[in-house]
Amino acid sequence: MARKRGGGQGESLFRAAREGQPLAARMRPRTLDEFVGQEHLLAAGKPLREAIERGVPGSMIFWGPPGSGKTTLAHLVASTTARVFVPFSAVSEGVPRIREIVGEARGRIDSGASQTILFVDEIHRLNKAQQDSLLPPSEDGTITLIGATTENPSFEINGALLSRTRVFVLQPLDAGHVATLLGRALEDRERGLGGLDLRIEADALEAIAVEADGDARRALTVLEAAAAHVGEGGTVTPEVAREAMQKRFARYDKSGEEHYNLLSAYHKSLRGSDPQGALYWMARMLDGGEDPMTLFRRAIAMAAEDIGLADPNALLMAVAARDAFHMLGPPEGYLPLAEMTIYLATAPKSNSAKVALGEAMAAAQETPAAPVPLHIRNAPTGLMKELGYGKGYRYAHSSPDAYLPQEYLPNELKGAAFYTPGEFGYEKRVAERMAWWEKKKGEEAGQGEREGAVRKEGDREGEG
Repeated sequence: MARKRGGGQGESLFRAAREGQPLAARMRPRTLDEFVGQEHLLAAGKPLREAIERGVPGSMIFWGPPGSGKTTLAHLVASTTARVFVPFSAVSEGVPRIREIVGEARGRIDSGASQTILFVDEIHRLNKAQQDSLLPPSEDGTITLIGATTENPSFEINGALLSRTRVFVLQPLDAGHVATLLGRALEDRERGLGGLDLRIEADALEAIAVEADGDARRALTVLEAAAAHVGEGGTVTPEVAREAMQKRFARYDKSGEEHYNLLSAYHKSLRGSDPQGALYWMARMLDGGEDPMTLFRRAIAMAAEDIGLADPNALLMAVAARDAFHMLGPPEGYLPLAEMTIYLATAPKSNSAKVALGEAMAAAQETPAAPVPLHIRNAPTGLMKELGYGKGYRYAHSSPDAYLPQEYLPNELKGAAFYTPGEFGYEKRVAERMAWWEKKKGEEAGQGEREGAVRKEGDREGEG
């Protein structure tokens, strides 16, 4: 590793930079052409780019992960359209400040000065009163509202405000984009680290670009820390880069959209019989601080919904793994969680129980007053017996096969079939058993028809 140096023009430049804004702030692009990434929004001919260049951006919300350029893009909209940029804190400011900003914006319009962009970072944190106060001025053009959020706007922002804005989705930057930004920062002598004559090894640059996870601000912060470590003329090696990065934190929140995205990925990996994917998303959630009970709840539901009778042991395994976790606690309790995850992912799949439930519920709603057939009604009193309750009921265990065909559905649903067994696992045996029952039912029905025909023939002979 290169020896740290003291003094010199580079060191004074570096010291001045450190005393001012962070590198990530200094390196904000000054024009749309300098902006890196989000080509799906800002490439030539794209609607957002054209609206900005025409000077009629309209109110909008930028939704994307940290470090994807939401705030930077809002600044560029303001500078490109020659508007006044006014930030608003959804956390520390309230409706009175919004009224003050709107009043100032009207004053600018009346005096013929520049129009106003009201930028609300983390707009999902606005309460209902704050959101409602933004409706009139954004609708009548007093302000151009630009919101930035890491949360799904459809969950956090009311419909009235959403209907007055366009939502643009920003994607995480890829490693190539981040590497481009790092290269600029290393070369820029005015705003970046160009005056320090640093060297950065290719593996170190790649490590920072990849492990920033699409967050440009994080990548530039790591680069600045690495430069501070090696000093003027120093070399940033992969070891220095990793030391500057410290822990790579999971991008995860336990209540927002990412929580549901990862939980959905876990469930779909289990359903899709991919133990590798299921284990990965399980680990991502655990690493992000998720309560393991959330995973167990989803797994228990999945065992019934997507495996069902194809492997009845799946539900038992899920419940047992949950109980084992309660007994062991972390980290040992993660082992039954992993074992359960692998078992469920590799089990045969069937949603026949879910389909059967839906069909039966639909039939119950369509025939809410269908009477219970007399032969399977309860008959605890003599009067009920006189009325025919329980008459003709056939006790299954009186047969060696423990099966005697009879009708259990009301007349309105006679012959209906809600459950159809699947073709895999235990349900193959269920299907065989049900087919045997159907055969017995058919044989008895045929025997009954023959006996009825014989009785009718006897009756005709008696009449003759």
